[in-house]
Amino acid sequence: MALKQWAASRRLKPGDGRELQRFRWWQLPVRSLFWLRLAGDGGQERLYAVDVRHWARLDNSRIRAHLFLDGRHVAESKLPALLPVDGGVIEVAMSIYGIKRCHYRPLDGQPSQLTPDPASAEGRRARFGTRHPGLSRAITIGSVLLLVIGVGLNLLQLAEPVSHIPPVTQRVGTFVSPIHLPIWLNLALGGGAVLASMERALRLRYSSLLDAAGH
Repeated sequence: MALKQWAASRRLKPGDGRELQRFRWWQLPVRSLFWLRLAGDGGQERLYAVDVRHWARLDNSRIRAHLFLDGRHVAESKLPALLPVDGGVIEVAMSIYGIKRCHYRPLDGQPSQLTPDPASAEGRRARFGTRHPGLSRAITIGSVLLLVIGVGLNLLQLAEPVSHIPPVTQRVGTFVSPIHLPIWLNLALGGGAVLASMERALRLRYSSLLDAAGH
């Protein structure tokens, strides 16, 4: 943990004081915005915002998390980031599909997820879940099933050619996969796995086994 904090501190840079821009609808695919209210010294409420611009990928730049306090830019960091705030830090991390973590970790207590801006894709997904809990739950279950099925079938099909590599054959023998899917179905399952991981990213759900293996 100490090494992680040291590396994060090296990535942390001071802010320039600029004003936070409000979220625009056309930024849905390329921006995430989260909010956190904390009590500062003296008991006054302080409003933090974490702004992540995904479009940095387009010019091969490292994506950064920008921290705003009461609407002004106070710090930024390349991801993964640990942003110091009152009473703890905000942890920000991203996968290939979107934000996988944006949590406040107090010095004492359990971490809690920041609140997504209502206009952002994450905020719209959260609002959909509140308004349509049954359908939201079905989509959640479907996302997991798509990933489990896609990853499982890919592993079965991959195991056969891997088992024919001489060193592997000598140690464990050969394996014949009971399933050989046509290319179009493999492509469809792959596309479904990508959509499932994107949907999970909107809820800040990430599994190194499922989401990392799904692409």
